[in-house]
Amino acid sequence: MAEIVISEFMDEAALDNLRQRYSVTYDPSLVDNPDRLQVELADAVALIVRNRTRVNASLLDHGPHLRCVGRLGVGLDNIDLDECRRRNIVVHPATGANDLSVAEYVMTGALMLLRGAWLSTAAVASGSWPRQALIGRELAGRTMGLVGFGAIAREVAWRAQAMGMQIVAHDPHLPADNPAWQSARNMSLDGLLEVADVVSLHVPLTPATAKMIGAAQIAGMKTGAVLINAARGGVVDEQALADALRAGKLGGAALDVFEVEPLTAEAGAKFVGIPNLLLTPHIAGVTDESNVRVSSVIAEKVLAELERTR
Repeated sequence: MAEIVISEFMDEAALDNLRQRYSVTYDPSLVDNPDRLQVELADAVALIVRNRTRVNASLLDHGPHLRCVGRLGVGLDNIDLDECRRRNIVVHPATGANDLSVAEYVMTGALMLLRGAWLSTAAVASGSWPRQALIGRELAGRTMGLVGFGAIAREVAWRAQAMGMQIVAHDPHLPADNPAWQSARNMSLDGLLEVADVVSLHVPLTPATAKMIGAAQIAGMKTGAVLINAARGGVVDEQALADALRAGKLGGAALDVFEVEPLTAEAGAKFVGIPNLLLTPHIAGVTDESNVRVSSVIAEKVLAELERTR
């Protein structure tokens, strides 16, 4: 059995780095085969995952020698941190390695939804020439509202500002005297929703943030505003959002994360037929470049942890 088990995809150069010093089982299909994953963990000292592998007590019971878990990304809601602490298993996220990718996703979504013209290929190709229907809005002069003002949100902020937007943000965990507030107006959540033309979410999924954007919050948003969630599924009440889009309350939405992942046909039925909606399969932080960065960071962190605890 291998010393390092990797259950989801990882860059080859980082894998080679791990293989030079430890035996490695790399099989991205393990995430969908929990029985095999449990067997593979028998002798493992490290487990490397992305966001789909559920690292809970049941799985950890099969890895009695585990000393660390590497997370190829930043969200940790799929990892039972309390259980890992109880077992003296260190968890390492790839903090900062995919900030750029998510920020570019948010800006792309904002541009596409405000302009409203980029999904018209079939109509134009068919000869319908829907020119009047596709006159959209500019980004410049509008307000970007960032819910959560951590590293990724700040990457969004300076890009949005460079494109002529005003920046407002809400983050009760960031002290009012933090220098980051020099680039954004600090507002309450309700105040932000009232003034923002684009609302982008940048919060983890916790009991406090679960469905923090529900029917009441959406009702308080500007008519025609757009919502982007590349943070975590469950932060938005999906049914309330679908209803608001159908009613014409919002100008559009982009969702990269969902309450149910992978999104099933049943769970996705609420979104069918909504034209001003962009859905992607949790890939905002995954590009060719970010995969290299994330994988390299985690390989180095795991190697350092194993050397430290040898």
